[in-house]
Amino acid sequence: MPYKTVRAPAQDSIVIEKSEFIAKIAPVTSSEEAAEFIDSVRAEHRRARHNCYAYTLRDGFETRFSDDGEPQGTAGSPILDVIQKNGLVDVCVIVTRYFGGILLGKGGLTRAYSSAASKAVAAAQIRLMCEARDLCLTLDYTLYDRVLRLLPEFEIKTLSQDFADKVRLTLLCRNELCGSFAEKLTDISNGKIEIKSSEPYFADFA
Repeated sequence: MPYKTVRAPAQDSIVIEKSEFIAKIAPVTSSEEAAEFIDSVRAEHRRARHNCYAYTLRDGFETRFSDDGEPQGTAGSPILDVIQKNGLVDVCVIVTRYFGGILLGKGGLTRAYSSAASKAVAAAQIRLMCEARDLCLTLDYTLYDRVLRLLPEFEIKTLSQDFADKVRLTLLCRNELCGSFAEKLTDISNGKIEIKSSEPYFADFA
């Protein structure tokens, strides 16, 4: 199944009643990577009163969150809710709070942490990861234009092209479209296009 994650770390911040909330998001693929990211943010913000976080992992559908000293349910859970409502996995969001001296109450804290997490998600580049295969094609020059015209129909990405005695193309194709694309190639070439396929893996189609 396709899934969404983020391409690279990103951050944003908001100030509410003199408290600054700095939200950071990063791609992670294991609890160890999430812990490293959380520790790095804590080290960066040693003077902050709270570093609250949540993360979700595709492997094992693991989720964890922490209020880090804030009233129970006002920080980690709202951050996790933002991650899940955006359909993201393999991500960690940590929100650092520098207390401004004004108490926000449970409702105010929940809204603040949710808003900060949402700003971090909005600042990130989203990756749509789909199961795909690399297809290596070998064909005569006379077939090259015909093949190119097919690529948009099957949402194909061109990874490389080599022009020697024959044209050699390396293409990225969604796994579920590989069969029909190969059939179409066979039809337009009377079986004269050589097709080699990789094993399926997840690739970015955003």
